[in-house]
Amino acid sequence: MRVLKELITYISKQEKWAGGILGLSVRSADTGDIYFSHNGDIRLHPASNMKILTAVAALKILGPGYRYTTEIRLEGKLVGVVWEGDVYIVGKGDPTLQLNDYQRFATILHKYGIRKITGSIIADDTWYDDIRLSEDLIWSDAQYYYGAEVSALTLSPDKDYDTGSVKIIIKPGQLGDPPEYQLYPNTSYVMIENHAVTVDHAEEEELCITREHNGNRIYIKGKIGINQDIRKEWMAVCGVTDYVVNTFVQALNETGITIKDKSKTGRSVPSGTACIHVHSSPTLAEILIPFMKLSNNGIGEMLVKEMGRFVYEEGTWEAGLKVMKEQIQSYGVNMKTLQIKDGSGISHNNLLPANELTHLLYCIQTEEWFPLLLDTLPLAGEQNRMVGGTLRERMKGLSVKAKTGTIEGVSTLSGYIKMETNQRVVFSILLNNLIDGEIGKEIEDEIVTYLHEHELAKV
Repeated sequence: MRVLKELITYISKQEKWAGGILGLSVRSADTGDIYFSHNGDIRLHPASNMKILTAVAALKILGPGYRYTTEIRLEGKLVGVVWEGDVYIVGKGDPTLQLNDYQRFATILHKYGIRKITGSIIADDTWYDDIRLSEDLIWSDAQYYYGAEVSALTLSPDKDYDTGSVKIIIKPGQLGDPPEYQLYPNTSYVMIENHAVTVDHAEEEELCITREHNGNRIYIKGKIGINQDIRKEWMAVCGVTDYVVNTFVQALNETGITIKDKSKTGRSVPSGTACIHVHSSPTLAEILIPFMKLSNNGIGEMLVKEMGRFVYEEGTWEAGLKVMKEQIQSYGVNMKTLQIKDGSGISHNNLLPANELTHLLYCIQTEEWFPLLLDTLPLAGEQNRMVGGTLRERMKGLSVKAKTGTIEGVSTLSGYIKMETNQRVVFSILLNNLIDGEIGKEIEDEIVTYLHEHELAKV
């Protein structure tokens, strides 16, 4: 009990979160007994700890070996080297598609003998509905990669799989000149306005990258120091399916295929088309690594819609969230005290009590796929991004696997600790109403370090 009293004293005297709220739950990983609870039954915003629920539901419904597919279909006929008809690219929710995949699709058409297309390039993204942004997304977040549009046909700039975004690499120019930049993919679908200037010295925050609301004009403003490191930014694209088509048409042209007609989006592929290629994504087990390690929002929302499509044949948030709730309830979680609004945790209307989250983390340990899920959680202090993830700079030397979470005023951390005594615990720390989110990380690390060093007993 002395240990618990010390923890209570730490919490009661803590001034770092003055005016904020702490929800803390600690359980035995072996028995599920609660060792400690502070506001454990109070509903709080989980931020990206919501991704734990999404990953659990996806593994339970779709399975670790699940793969997304993308199809290339043809309608018409080949006359010499001319395809007299339309080419369809049919998206079914793959969040891992990159530029090289669309270039490969173009090469396949070239090998098929096509050098000219008289019809249209038609993007079929109807596997999911046409609601692109979750209803609780803050409008200013829609310009950034973590608030990007959700479409069944999308494009990621790299293997982080930040769907529906472009990457901008910025480095200092000559003194007094604008900084240099590269856009990837190098697409004409977005426009860069570079109003920044290279100076002797500037703080990192003096260089600002923004995107116009509901448009694709990206602004680089402010100052960059001449000796400053390369800056990388990922910005969301408005009209993601059109962005895909634009990229695919560009790939076709570079491959030596010309298109006569205009491209089109949002149309269902008609019956009778010929499928000439099916592209398969990595497995769900592989996709969950960047989803959990890097806290990838786009993957989370696409998983929600995919679950809705898989179970109810409706690629919508409504259907997908229904599936999530059903699966989480199957573990005995009290759904009457939860509010689930999305799959990523970006919504400020998600509400979870810490005790319910630790209950879920305890119960899933019996699942066959649990070791896989455990490995998707960021590992404290490991520098490799795809191992340490969002904990790679924190709590080095501690045996902690846990999911981080951050939105405005919220910092969270939930997962598993192997103590110095070899005792294993499940924990959830939910900090809300913070003025400084970084203070939340300090508090989390202090609590976890304290737990790591002490043996606990049932309350």
